[in-house]
Amino acid sequence: MHKTLRRKPNNYGQRRVDCSFTKGIENQTAVNEMVLLGLTERPELQDTIFTWFLIIYTLNLLGNGFILVIVILDNSLHTPMYFFLSNLSFLDICFSSVTVPKMLQNLLTRQKQISLKACLAQMHFFHFLGSTEVLILTVMSYDRYVAICRPLHYTVVMNVSMCLSLALSSWTAGFVHSLVHTIFTSQLPFCGPNRVNHFFCDIKPLLGLACADTSLNVRLLSLITGSLVMASFLLTLLSYALIGISLLQIPSAAGRIRGFSTCTAHLMVVILLYGTALFTYLRPVTQESLQIDQIAAISFTVFTPMLNPLIYTLRNKDIHRATKCLIRLLM
Repeated sequence: MHKTLRRKPNNYGQRRVDCSFTKGIENQTAVNEMVLLGLTERPELQDTIFTWFLIIYTLNLLGNGFILVIVILDNSLHTPMYFFLSNLSFLDICFSSVTVPKMLQNLLTRQKQISLKACLAQMHFFHFLGSTEVLILTVMSYDRYVAICRPLHYTVVMNVSMCLSLALSSWTAGFVHSLVHTIFTSQLPFCGPNRVNHFFCDIKPLLGLACADTSLNVRLLSLITGSLVMASFLLTLLSYALIGISLLQIPSAAGRIRGFSTCTAHLMVVILLYGTALFTYLRPVTQESLQIDQIAAISFTVFTPMLNPLIYTLRNKDIHRATKCLIRLLM
C-alpha cells in the first residue's frame, strides 16, 4: 500500500500537480522556480559582497577583454600559444558571466528566484564552459611540450589545422560532457523544497533537492566529470614531466630558467583551477560538503578568471611589447 507524502507549500514558484514516482509518492508540489540562497542573508554583508564582486567581475572583463583585443590586433601574436590563450580569455569571460551577474542581481535586489529552466540552463553553461576550460589548459600544456621538447618541429606539429582541431575538440567535448548532466538532471522530479544552498545552480545542490533516486546522477558525476578532470590533469602532468626532463638536459642554469619561465604562467593557472575542481567534484555529496563547495566555487568562478590575465601578462614580454605598440598607434 502506497503512502502519501505531503510537503508544506513553498511561496516561491510551485504549483500543485499529481505525479507518481517509483516510490509511490503522489500529489506532490511540482517546482517551477528555485530560490538561490546565496552566500549570506545578512543585508550588511550582502552590500559589501556586492561591491567587491562587482569590482572583481569588472576587472575580469577588462583584463580578459584586453588580452582578446591585443591578440587579435597584433599580428606577431598570431601564434598557437596566444591562439589558445585567447580561447582561455574568452572562456573566462563567459564562464564568470554565467554565475556572477545573477549573483550580483540577487545581492542588489534581494530577489533570489530563478526559473527551473533558467536554473538548468545556468548549470549547463557552467559545466560546458568549465570543462572546456580544463581541456583548453590541457591543450596549452601540450603546446608548451612541443615548443620546449621538439622546437625544430614546432611549426610543423602546431600548424593552423592542428590548433583549430584541438580547440574545436575541446569545445565539443565540453558541450557533450555538460549536455549529459543537463539531460539526466532535467529528467528528475523537483517537488520541494526549492531552496538551492548556493549562489548559482550547480549540479550537486540540485541533486539534493530532487524527489527521486539520484544515485545514477551521482555516479555519472563521479565517472564522467571525474574522468574528464583526472585525465586532463594527468595529461598535463605528463607534459610537464617531459618538459622537466628536457629542461634538465640543458647545460646552463640560465637556459633552464629561461625555458621554464615560458611555462610558469600556465602552471599557476593549472594549479588554481584543477585544485578547486578536483576538490569540489570528486567528494561525496553531503550537507557539509555543499557549504565548502561554495567557497571553492568562488575561487574558480570569481577570482581565477580575474587572476588569469594578471598571471599571463605581468611578466610576458610579448604582451608588453604589443601593448606599447597599441598605445603608440592610439596616440
